[in-house]
Amino acid sequence: MPASTRHHRALAVFVHCLGILAAVPALPTAAPEAAAAPRPAAATPRPAAATPHPTAATPRPTAATPEPVATRSPVAMVARVTEPTPPSAPPALAPPTRAPASAPPQQVTVAVATESSPAPRYRIQVRNVSNSPLETTVRQELPPGSSTTAISGGGRSTPASGSTTEVTWRLRLPAHSTTTLGTALAATAPGRPLTAPTCAFTSDGSRPYDCATATWQAAAAPAAEVTEAPPWRRYPVLLAGLAVLLLISAALAWVWRRRRGRRVTAAALSTGGGSGGDRGTIYPRPAAPNPVRRRRTPPVWMLVGAAVVVLAGVVGTAGWTATRQVAAIDTQKQPTSGAWTGTGVNGSLGVPLRESAFEFTVYRMTCGAPGTAGKTAGGGAPPANGRRCEATVGVRNVTGDHQPWHSELQRAYLPGGRWVSTDESATRTANLGRDVFADPMAAGTRMVLPLVFTVDGRDPPQQLELRSGVFSAGVRVQMP
Repeated sequence: MPASTRHHRALAVFVHCLGILAAVPALPTAAPEAAAAPRPAAATPRPAAATPHPTAATPRPTAATPEPVATRSPVAMVARVTEPTPPSAPPALAPPTRAPASAPPQQVTVAVATESSPAPRYRIQVRNVSNSPLETTVRQELPPGSSTTAISGGGRSTPASGSTTEVTWRLRLPAHSTTTLGTALAATAPGRPLTAPTCAFTSDGSRPYDCATATWQAAAAPAAEVTEAPPWRRYPVLLAGLAVLLLISAALAWVWRRRRGRRVTAAALSTGGGSGGDRGTIYPRPAAPNPVRRRRTPPVWMLVGAAVVVLAGVVGTAGWTATRQVAAIDTQKQPTSGAWTGTGVNGSLGVPLRESAFEFTVYRMTCGAPGTAGKTAGGGAPPANGRRCEATVGVRNVTGDHQPWHSELQRAYLPGGRWVSTDESATRTANLGRDVFADPMAAGTRMVLPLVFTVDGRDPPQQLELRSGVFSAGVRVQMP
């Protein structure tokens, strides 16, 4: 047996013996310790029975208590210390999350459709889906510059802000009833689309029930029949004929050159014979060598002048192209790509515009008289010429998940490039105390709500910018 193996076996026997000696003293103490485990539960009634004994006997239990602790072996202590700790239980309650906002049940619904006619005609259906009769005010915003020729249902046409006109009906709707209204407009230029949004409000006209829109398009004129051109006037036939003509011309030139070369060779053979029967040569050699002619080159001034003209033409063309491209840049245009999500969309009143998460439709915009604005959101004094402009906006969540939106991102642009955000307190008041920005919108839901902007000056907002998120390109609605 090698010496290394003999030493290893001796060392293993020695370590094994030490382990046995260390474990033997712990065996008798482990059993009493296990038996003494339920001792505290049985010792609880002792103080009640030992109350009449003198206080001198009370130290005896305390003197006997450290005996089990003193008899514990180091192995038991190590086993207790190394015992694994059970993992902690997860929290009983999940962190609270904001529930998506659901639109309140609609009591009145509106549907607008166009008719196929030479002049613009709109058909409006107002339906009361509640169980009780309701009074409502229906307003239809007409396109700028248009006028009505017929109004059904007792409506009347009144001028609105700017150059627009609106048609108003005051209706009393029985429960679960449908009322059909109609308007006809004067004929307009062909190819011009006309959008007429319509909203149903409460009896006082302050809060919208529902809104809808429709765009009238003139019927497309039948396309004129295009007669087919004769074959000799078609471009492919002309090009093919030109190619054949070029091939024939090239073939004739080749034949002519070949026959001319044969004639020159025959003439040289016939005139090359000399006296004494000398045979002529096919290519007669000249009597005297031809003088070497120097190739003429253009003068230097001509080369320099041509280079200057070409360089000036290139520089002038590049400068003219760059000037036109720079002049075509619109400095007032909003960014629609790059770091923004989606593509920015521009539109007019009553046209649905879709961005990355929401579909916005601005149905109406009204502004009060200057000086009628209330206190600001912070409780401060309103501007001297301030007034409130209320926009009736439809918002639809087109994604598959609930989406939040914020009041600071909804802006009204004034003349000169100034803008204001939504007045939160006035918007909450217009929505009967409901904060429409507090909760995210549920997937696939649609809301029609008023947004209030406090502006100063006499000019109304020229553009509304609506977006769902900070990095969303958003939509921009031009006001009439």
